[in-house]
Amino acid sequence: MKIIFRVDASLQIGTGHVMRCLCLAEALKKRGDDVEFICRQHKGNLINKIRLSGFNVYELELFKNSKVDIKLFHSSWLGVTQQKDSFDSINILKKNETDWLIIDHYGLDQDWQKKLKSYCKKIMVIDDIADRVHDCDLLLDQNFGSSKTKYQGLVKKYCTILAGSDYALLRPEFQKWRDYSLKRRDNKLKINSILVTLGGVDLDNYTGKVLKQLAECKLGENTKINVVMGVYAPHLKEVQEQAVRMPFRTELKIGVNNMAELMANADLAIGATGSTTWERCCLGLPTIQFSISENQRQIAETLDKINAIKLLDKLDDIIILIETFEQWFFQVKNNCKAISDGYGVSLVTNQINLNK
Repeated sequence: MKIIFRVDASLQIGTGHVMRCLCLAEALKKRGDDVEFICRQHKGNLINKIRLSGFNVYELELFKNSKVDIKLFHSSWLGVTQQKDSFDSINILKKNETDWLIIDHYGLDQDWQKKLKSYCKKIMVIDDIADRVHDCDLLLDQNFGSSKTKYQGLVKKYCTILAGSDYALLRPEFQKWRDYSLKRRDNKLKINSILVTLGGVDLDNYTGKVLKQLAECKLGENTKINVVMGVYAPHLKEVQEQAVRMPFRTELKIGVNNMAELMANADLAIGATGSTTWERCCLGLPTIQFSISENQRQIAETLDKINAIKLLDKLDDIIILIETFEQWFFQVKNNCKAISDGYGVSLVTNQINLNK
């Protein structure tokens, strides 16, 4: 089948939408599908990463001071109007006989989708905030606790909805490392390794704020802190300089390709709500979690309520949570590992095949 993704990354959007689409794209390509991407040239885009992953990318130009819609809460993320974006995308689809058009963009809704319908056989939407109407054949919401009723009135009756963390789009490496990761935590009560990952962009430098708190913690002198950031994170240099001054061995890793291995070998994570949540859950990695954006707050509170994470309200709570680690470690580990088993991609690709 011919499958085209419409997705963007930017300093404003972050990297998560592209990363989860890449995960699905790689699985589709592995089974023999012809997969391509359409991306706009935002600052902080991941177009080169997509190409390095083996996919062709059609680039949409970004115009300075371009007009944008005000219809949707995230309309500004598009960088142009939906009408302009649909026109640009149609010009690409006209040249391709497309079986599936897969959209992962909070700035697009049914207005865009209706214009593209006649240029592809099927449309799939990846969403998790349920704040707009869609005209699609298949919708995926991989968040824990999501259900079909969340999209009642937002999709057509014929739309198939895949809802819940069973469908979380995780790369095969997480399934591969799951058993090892769970076993090494069976009797683990000491923190020797901390993984800090606050998103690929981290515009507000929460990474630096976390490191400042960790510097005040009572940790063993052999404790290792791994910090992961994206290549376009604006505070990279600042964090790099801060890492050198840390009282514990601290290493900054940029644009990593072995996140599952890093998570599997960490005793504790301090991370943002987003796609990496399901990666940490799959590996049973206890996490002190931030909810950096408001659209992620509800899912973070839900996970905290069932003790699958420790949701951070104040930065200085990091010190308290690390000091009381032994009291909550096992409960959080056992609860989070049940959230996702790493087989979500297979379930989604099978559904795409069934609905072709």
